[in-house]
Amino acid sequence: MSIKVSDFILQRLREWGVEHVFAYPGDAINGLLAAWGRADDEPRFVQSRHEEMSAFEAVGYAKFSGRVGVCAATSGPGAIHLLNGLYDAKLDHVPVVAIVGQTNRSAIGGSYQQEVDLLSLYQDVASDFCEMITVPEQLPNLIDRAMRTAYAKRTVTALIVPADVQELEYAPPTHAFKMVPSSLGSPAYAPIPADDDLARAAAVLNEGKKVAVLIGQGARHARPEVEAVADTLSAGVAKALLGKDALPDDLPYVTGSIGLLGTRPSYEMMRDCDTLLVVGSSFPYTQFLPEFDQARAVQIDIDPFMVGLRYPFEVNLVGDAEQTLKALLPQLKPKKHGSWRKKIEKDTARWWQVMERRAGVEADPINPEYVVHALDALLPDDVMLAADSGSAANWYARHLRLRGTMRGSLSGTLATMGPGVPYVIGAKFAHPERPAVAIVGDGAMQMNGLAELITAAKYYQEWTDPRLVVAVLNNQDLNQVTWEMRALSGAPQFLPSQALPDVPYAGFARSIGLGGLRVEEPAEVDSAWKEALAADRPFVIDFRTDPAVPPIPPHADLDQIEATAASVLKGDSDRTGMIRQGLKAKIQELLPGRGNHARRGAHDDEGV
Repeated sequence: MSIKVSDFILQRLREWGVEHVFAYPGDAINGLLAAWGRADDEPRFVQSRHEEMSAFEAVGYAKFSGRVGVCAATSGPGAIHLLNGLYDAKLDHVPVVAIVGQTNRSAIGGSYQQEVDLLSLYQDVASDFCEMITVPEQLPNLIDRAMRTAYAKRTVTALIVPADVQELEYAPPTHAFKMVPSSLGSPAYAPIPADDDLARAAAVLNEGKKVAVLIGQGARHARPEVEAVADTLSAGVAKALLGKDALPDDLPYVTGSIGLLGTRPSYEMMRDCDTLLVVGSSFPYTQFLPEFDQARAVQIDIDPFMVGLRYPFEVNLVGDAEQTLKALLPQLKPKKHGSWRKKIEKDTARWWQVMERRAGVEADPINPEYVVHALDALLPDDVMLAADSGSAANWYARHLRLRGTMRGSLSGTLATMGPGVPYVIGAKFAHPERPAVAIVGDGAMQMNGLAELITAAKYYQEWTDPRLVVAVLNNQDLNQVTWEMRALSGAPQFLPSQALPDVPYAGFARSIGLGGLRVEEPAEVDSAWKEALAADRPFVIDFRTDPAVPPIPPHADLDQIEATAASVLKGDSDRTGMIRQGLKAKIQELLPGRGNHARRGAHDDEGV
């Protein structure tokens, strides 16, 4: 029985184990849509509200499942809309395959409606593999290579399928000249560095007296080995944001996030160490790593093109994190847990006290740090977390302690606005039995989140656990940019660009059959989280937060403080609140540890 090219594409995706394709329809993929109908919707066509959301959902699916995410769109505008989400995947090293329609072959080059040179357009985002199917005999090879390359290189690949090709009768490649057969499968591999390189790395680490470890998402599957290395070397462990869930935050030597959104213990550990081990991270901010002449350094990364970046490493090891650390551990000499490790643990314990006190600082109407800090103790054991870009990412990075099997992610390298809600929707298709929480700013919610709540409403009844909580930090300000203007440019808040309208986020959620609450008092925060986390459907909490609470970086140098002061003198529209909240928050880091008695109700100044 003959089948069309479109039927074979879906068949091959099923053979690769693809269960969901995140997509939006259009006439250049009508042949594929008809094939979906003939295939009883297998793999499942998940309809977003916008092609960019389809790409973000594929990224979220891939990040939380470890499998390739697949998205599809029509030609022209649909293909263009996918790009931002695809770049998010490329920059965060996430495997995603895009299937994109194109006008008929006979119209290509004729300035036809919705004709865009997709091979050129996708040349960068899918630089490792981007091909157009022009005859049936190119299949299954092109599908197999797109899937295999995405898996092997943890990147974006793309297939462009002209509309008329979708309708052709499928014919496999023959045993003939210039035919390219293919096969399924992307076998796992775990490269291990050469023995000499391992010995050199061990020598560097053994000679160190104050060892710091930095891990990223590449260390996620090497948790026991990272713990063993940290214990053997008496080291502290900092985490790049994409690796926030790679090691539990309740380990006393885990200093938390690093960088502008990081913690002071991570900053001080890097400032004072004499040896650095980086595992599975391409953390880009060199200024948060040790001085170049301060520390001897070793890097472990599975990608040979990513080693040697960011720091003058003495030894670069190309290998799988788990297998490389297993091979390295027997060569490491145990160090006594002396003053270095004890200081790291003491500083880390004090940092969490500081976070609790900062969360307890009074604000008008609600301190956003308190909103996120209150969630920390309520997190379900198997929660999947996403934070959007902006000031919400600061509170996610600093206040949430990931434990056990909790997972979390955000747009790490692209740092694009708007993926928070589609990320958790994609995650729910990966793990419908697990609860999900997205923490987003009101700017990101207006940009992408509101419409994508419709997608959640469309599908949530199919999820084993229907809980998907969206917390909107509603401060009517594009807050991260406002603070960057103050701290980095010494410029006052520019209201025409920064001020946002107040939108009834919870009301909109209720209008489409979801749960929703607006919270305007600190005393209501805890109960709102509990209600949302117990709901039988997706739930939106509209937290009315104070834009004057500053996302102060852990190192807050004099130049930034002076620039912020200059913005006040130039007439910042929120200068009074900004001064008040900035001083209150920074004071919490200067106070000695006082236990946990600062009240979390946030109605008093006991924590100041």
